[in-house]
Amino acid sequence: MLYYLFDYLEKEFQLPGASLFGFLTFRAALAMILSLLISTIYGKRIIRFLQRKQMGETIRDLGLDGQAEKAGTPTMGGIIIILATLIPVFLLAKLENVYIILLVVTTIWMGVIGFIDDYIKKFKNDKDGLKGRFKVLGQIGLGLIVGLTLFFNPNVTIKEKLPEAQQQVLLAENPDLPVTQLFEKEERSTKTTIPFVKNNEFDYANLITWISPELKNYAWIIFVLAAIFIITAVSNGANLTDGIDGLAAGSSAIIVLTLGIFAWVSGNIIFSDYLNIMYIPRVEEITIYIAAFVGALIGFLWYNTFPAQVFMGDTGSLTIGGIIAVIAIAVRKEWLIPLLCGIFLAENLSVVMQVSWFKYTKKKYGEGRRIFKMSPLHHHYQKLGYHESKIVTRFWIVGILLAIISIVTLKIR
Repeated sequence: MLYYLFDYLEKEFQLPGASLFGFLTFRAALAMILSLLISTIYGKRIIRFLQRKQMGETIRDLGLDGQAEKAGTPTMGGIIIILATLIPVFLLAKLENVYIILLVVTTIWMGVIGFIDDYIKKFKNDKDGLKGRFKVLGQIGLGLIVGLTLFFNPNVTIKEKLPEAQQQVLLAENPDLPVTQLFEKEERSTKTTIPFVKNNEFDYANLITWISPELKNYAWIIFVLAAIFIITAVSNGANLTDGIDGLAAGSSAIIVLTLGIFAWVSGNIIFSDYLNIMYIPRVEEITIYIAAFVGALIGFLWYNTFPAQVFMGDTGSLTIGGIIAVIAIAVRKEWLIPLLCGIFLAENLSVVMQVSWFKYTKKKYGEGRRIFKMSPLHHHYQKLGYHESKIVTRFWIVGILLAIISIVTLKIR
């Protein structure tokens, strides 16, 4: 809204300073500052509201140190993250941008699913919350919306560089030819990028066109299925990671900030040309959303670091995972998720391995055996005697390392 207001003031009255709102970097910085202020200043009021509504967390006895002290800590703190993200976005982003619309829908959609889950746990006295099949249906529904929009919406396109030979001919004819003239026209595409590969573009259509070239018309089905799988996996991974104070919020801030770099360079034709990566028109506006989201996560950490004054609950964790997945798909970096979201992947795998091995050994030996002392993985380290703060800090360090490696993939192929 402020973007449109100052754009109008600049065009009609040449108001000094109004042109600043035309700069992406200025709006991104302002979005992050505003989200930080909202989450830290108003976060305390939301926590008090949750306490008055008796939204204290019921802690199951897992035999871990410090569990008893956490009983009664307010949950549903994800509301802080959601509000602190959406308010700056509504004020500073271009609201007609299809990527911004998708992210707003994702935030509200997953936030509602998480809120229902937390509500059932607290007020229906059902420790399992929303049934798993309904969560999955919600994630599939979002995957359908995201996948279909990113394929069929006319404003979702990519531009690839012309073949090297054609570029040389054009430059020979006109050495001062703008970079924009070295790219092909915008087109809808099911292409994405693969890390560490020289010719790192992969078309989902290739998964079926080897059967028959005519099947290319149905490539959107593969793209939509991929979107559903990614959104479901990442949102569940974020949910599992939310087990100790500050772990999910801090790890997510690192991941999202990295995706912000990808969004900015992918939406800038100069940098995409220099880095020889896919140019995605209009995707740079996601930077505003990412800046607000990172600010909200860091502001939430003010109250969520050990000892936590509030938990994000599924309201926050499912929303965080959904947003990360949608951003990754939008900037065509979803194949980087196993690396960039390595913390989420490790938490997911630890649960899958633990449950699978327990069932296998119980069937074979008559008693279930475990690989880890407890899953998800962070609980394993708690059982080994590590303090929560040490576990979280070391997981953050690993997350930063994975983020750096992910950024390096822009050049290492």
